[in-house]
Amino acid sequence: MTAKLALIVSACLIASCTTPTTKRTETKQAPVAGKTNGKKGKGMSGMAAKPPPVTPTTPALPTPPSSDPMVALKELVVLSVQAPTKQEQDVYRLRAIEDVENRLNEKQLEEVADSSEYGYLRGHAMSRLADKALDERDISKAKKYYAGVIDYLPESDLAARAKDIISQLDAAKNVQSKTIGVVLPLSGRNAPVGQRALRGLEMGLGLHVPGSGFKLAVMDSEGNPDSARRGVERLVKEDNVIAVVGSLLSKTAPAVAAKSDELGVPSIALSQRSGLTEIGPTVFRNSLTSEMQVRQLVRTAMDDMGMKRFAVLYPNDQYGIEFTNIFWDEVLARGGKITATQTYSTKETDFRLVIQRLVGTYYGEGRQDEFNLRLKDLKHSDRKRSARGDNTENVLPPITDFDAIFIPDSAKAMGQIAAMLAFNDVRGVKLMGTNLWNTAGIAKRAGNFANNLMFVDSIAPTAQDQSRFINEYKNLYGEPPTLIEIQAYDAGLILRQLVASGADTREELTAKLIGLNKFPGSLGSLSMSAEREIDRPVISLTVEKGEIAPLRMRQ
Repeated sequence: MTAKLALIVSACLIASCTTPTTKRTETKQAPVAGKTNGKKGKGMSGMAAKPPPVTPTTPALPTPPSSDPMVALKELVVLSVQAPTKQEQDVYRLRAIEDVENRLNEKQLEEVADSSEYGYLRGHAMSRLADKALDERDISKAKKYYAGVIDYLPESDLAARAKDIISQLDAAKNVQSKTIGVVLPLSGRNAPVGQRALRGLEMGLGLHVPGSGFKLAVMDSEGNPDSARRGVERLVKEDNVIAVVGSLLSKTAPAVAAKSDELGVPSIALSQRSGLTEIGPTVFRNSLTSEMQVRQLVRTAMDDMGMKRFAVLYPNDQYGIEFTNIFWDEVLARGGKITATQTYSTKETDFRLVIQRLVGTYYGEGRQDEFNLRLKDLKHSDRKRSARGDNTENVLPPITDFDAIFIPDSAKAMGQIAAMLAFNDVRGVKLMGTNLWNTAGIAKRAGNFANNLMFVDSIAPTAQDQSRFINEYKNLYGEPPTLIEIQAYDAGLILRQLVASGADTREELTAKLIGLNKFPGSLGSLSMSAEREIDRPVISLTVEKGEIAPLRMRQ
């Protein structure tokens, strides 16, 4: 991935017209944005993080001479009591606390916690040992040490923190097995999306018909990570939920996943945000991810259609960069080549220069000899001269050493790009896209490329005739569900059936989710991967006779 960083720099330089080039080769590297996997410690409610070390503000005093850190620590304890002035006593006390909080290993901390010779330091050692136990999910051990903190440092901030954590641990033990929590954006500009997911989840839990027996506790994230975290905490403390569903938004999904995991509650995310399941062992996801889409797209292109060479034209945003990185890796892993790549601004509407850079007609100086020969031939030929003149892009033919162009962007952007590809005489290539293209009017937008589209989604046109949920949803709400409702429905259905089968504790439910295999979802079989991602059905689609249809391989 380090090598791929070079390309994003290269692509940006090309976009600013500062680097001459004629054509790309397979040695170019994929664009990479800075990545974070969202990993966090496994402490409950985020409180396992150690308080900042206290440092003395007064001049340093001589350090006790012993080379043994435990002996030196005892000497600091004595000096913190027997030093001649109160100021010196405080300095030695703070130095001793700093050693306990930053320099001792687990065995040494246990020695301090167990021995009365260390006096007030016992509470500080117990605080660190409690945090470590919490990280390791040894709840009983953590509670024992936190109780010790309260006993030895009753009026301290550490004691107040310990009381709060014990309270949360006790609340986390109370579980209503048929109460499911959900955190969704139910206010603000994302409210319509949140309401759709809520509809699907309610139907998955059977709440739209009498006799379900399940309860749904709902929290509004307001599209804010802090509100999402507080929502999870309330769901666990007040509603005693057995599991949490959410969130939809990339901005709030990590907060919901992390807080749920910290509280030991299994959660099912509905967001495509990368790295979510890496946050903790109780985090699951039911969403059509970028990896799932790219895997199906590249498999179809290379294995079924025999393609080997690809160009990538992508927007310079999180969505475009993420999909491009995954696409690049998948193509190379299957033995293919990326022969051309070009980025563009999300505000781009013209695409003329973008396409010319992609196909090598923008930088004429790199093909000067070819340009001169072709221009000379045109001037001496009997063919009618084009009104478009003798510009470089009109004399030099496009270099299309690729079978398809991957465009991870909206249907609208694809339509603008397709028009400019046709204008620049780019022909005979496929356009590949994501499930953003599975929308009405895609054929009209694609223009001359309407019969050369290939994209993927979980929903095929035939799904409405085959899915009981889709028909039931249409009867209930008067419109077909989107993938948002479908994924939320499946999440609710999975939780409902696993709890009904006997998973009435969070630990049992987590284990059942991990072992999920060939579960009958709304659109097909669902199984849990080793990364705790629910593998959803993915279908390759195209346009036939102006309508979206499953892609059929021609013999």
